[in-house]
Amino acid sequence: MNGEAARPPAAGAAGPEAGEQLALRGTGDGAPAPQTPSAAGPAAGPEPEAGAGTPGREDRWARAWLTRVLEPGDEAGGRWVRELGPAGLVRRLREGDRPLGGVRAERWAGLCARAQAADPARDLAAAAETGARFVVPGDTEWPSQLDDLGDARPIGLWIRGRPSLRMWALRSVAVVGARACTEYGAHVAAGLAAELAERGWVVVSGGAYGIDGAAHRGALGAGGATVAVLACGVDRPYPRGHARLFGRIAEQGLVIGELPPGDHPTPSRFVLRNRVIAALTRGTVVVEAARRSGSLSTARAARRLGRFTMGVPGPVTSGLSTGVHQLLREEAVLVTDAAEVIELVGAMGELKETPEGPLLPRDLLRADAGRVLDALPARGTARVAEIAREAATTPDDAVARLYELRSLGHVERHGDGWQLTRHAVISARAGAGPP
Repeated sequence: MNGEAARPPAAGAAGPEAGEQLALRGTGDGAPAPQTPSAAGPAAGPEPEAGAGTPGREDRWARAWLTRVLEPGDEAGGRWVRELGPAGLVRRLREGDRPLGGVRAERWAGLCARAQAADPARDLAAAAETGARFVVPGDTEWPSQLDDLGDARPIGLWIRGRPSLRMWALRSVAVVGARACTEYGAHVAAGLAAELAERGWVVVSGGAYGIDGAAHRGALGAGGATVAVLACGVDRPYPRGHARLFGRIAEQGLVIGELPPGDHPTPSRFVLRNRVIAALTRGTVVVEAARRSGSLSTARAARRLGRFTMGVPGPVTSGLSTGVHQLLREEAVLVTDAAEVIELVGAMGELKETPEGPLLPRDLLRADAGRVLDALPARGTARVAEIAREAATTPDDAVARLYELRSLGHVERHGDGWQLTRHAVISARAGAGPP
């Protein structure tokens, strides 16, 4: 970390500055550092660069704008962003005079109409109300494996939840499958996800009914980490029956999506969402899928991207096994438990030394921040001098680490004192385990 603490935003701030949430910028060592850039429209000019590759204010604002205009996975739009830059593409769409290459006049007119109606200030403010942030390529939190999608990579990601997506994606596995699954499929998905979480892996799925929901619940039940990738705005639970589940995921893990707040899902958006699941993770496991199941598109995308593709076998008499069995006849690898999954996607020899418990948000902290977190009392507040003494560091360093921990949701300030948040207390209890 660079030791600099960001000034906390003023309470009750309004307008675009309140809308753009905490952004993570590169610090040279790969660790996230808290920053609080404010948003401004393209007319305000670019923000001074904070470091090589760090996106400026104009870039971020334009990308928020474009998530309202371009459909997910639009390769023509991605090419335009690459060639013109986000702000340059916004200007062309707002002018609307000459169509860019690779698009018919009718579609260009539709995109220009969307551009006129887009309001990134409104979207950023709506995201802030639900505790979401907007992450773009170049941010420290941006997972570089998404760049493998080329021009089809997301323009940006709207994210609910405290952990760093980049850190969690490094050790993640997708578990997907049929919506109308059998009891066998739900049992296998939940058990597999729980085992993966207990071994320190992040379970990624699409939040749908059936296998997706079982996988998320399995990871949550094990006290582990899970990420839901939605085909709609992160503030709009779909399916509605999973509203409580998404709330739990946002508290314990991450809810992410390409579409701005309030946007609705469509059949094509579900299919295009699957490429993000495949790109984020080290491999994809399909648990139950009919021959025409949408979950197979995740496996095919994973295979195109060079990721591992796995399938769990089922009864040969079940129609919900035919899609998985077809994958296994092609290039997928048969797996039956978490150990076999990790043997494929993990590092060499990883099974010899597996984590003793599920991966918790505090496990991803740097050692110096972890010592300061451990120095806080389980109940009540402590002053900076006391915390620094317990952590064997200087008061200035303790302050820097405390603001870092606050940005990640572990601590909160009360007057001159600091105390653990409820989230941190729950995490500590989950990690303690039996004596």
